Amino acid sequence: MKQIGLLHHPKLPESLALAQEMAHYLEERSVACWLCSAWDQEEIARCVSGLDLLITLGGDGTILRAARIAAQHSVPILGLNLGRVGFLAEMEVGDWREKLQQVLAGGTWLEERVMLQAELRRDGNALEGFEALNDVVIGRTSLARVVRLATYIDGSYLTTYVADGLIVSTATGSTAYALAVGGPILPPELRNILVVPIASYLSLDRAIVLSEGAKVEVEVSTDHRAILTVDGQIHTELKDADRVVVGASPHNCRFLRLQDRGYFYRNLMKRLRLPSSQAERVDPK
Repeated sequence: MKQIGLLHHPKLPESLALAQEMAHYLEERSVACWLCSAWDQEEIARCVSGLDLLITLGGDGTILRAARIAAQHSVPILGLNLGRVGFLAEMEVGDWREKLQQVLAGGTWLEERVMLQAELRRDGNALEGFEALNDVVIGRTSLARVVRLATYIDGSYLTTYVADGLIVSTATGSTAYALAVGGPILPPELRNILVVPIASYLSLDRAIVLSEGAKVEVEVSTDHRAILTVDGQIHTELKDADRVVVGASPHNCRFLRLQDRGYFYRNLMKRLRLPSSQAERVDPK
């Protein structure tokens, strides 16, 4: 490791202070450091390509922001959790020195996760493109009325969802919004795409796991406002007859991992806060 970037959360004062402390620790060990706000997307995009590692100090949202840029340059991410859940993070406030020592000693492995690429089309023209680590959501806004979403898989008509919305998710996103509406939990290494309706009404209400490489196209039918949301952070208003096309991105998100390769299910039980009796039945160790 010769150069490491540290992204702090601009609304968490402790995040910047901790990033500065970590930078001092690394610089004492001959590692050049670069600090930046996780919300300064232009600065990150300008500097990320020369980094060996990007460390985020915040919650999973901070990692999602970093992933959309870092993945384009194959720069791995190491997350320190300052949020409420921390499904994606590898470090906690109390163990970062030990974990960074492990990083510098080379006791790590790389995990690659698929990302989504979405395109908004209007009147046959491509308007905007997006990348997502978690999910792409097409749905209604605050008005309590359903939208109709004609959905096609690899060009073939599947169904028209009459619902609050539709989630198109990666395996990573299966533990996010998709989980909250009853979707299945997928192992993070899977490259499948998950389609989950939100509050479906008199239409298909089951989640569907698509094969690797599948492409989802959704046509919006609505007489009020609808919205496209990417990773819960990017919001774009949709009009009637707009189409959203979603498939696997050519870029993978890379995570630097310090735990053993069975970490996902162990952390899942911890994050879901199962009662100890249930946790013991899942993993007697």
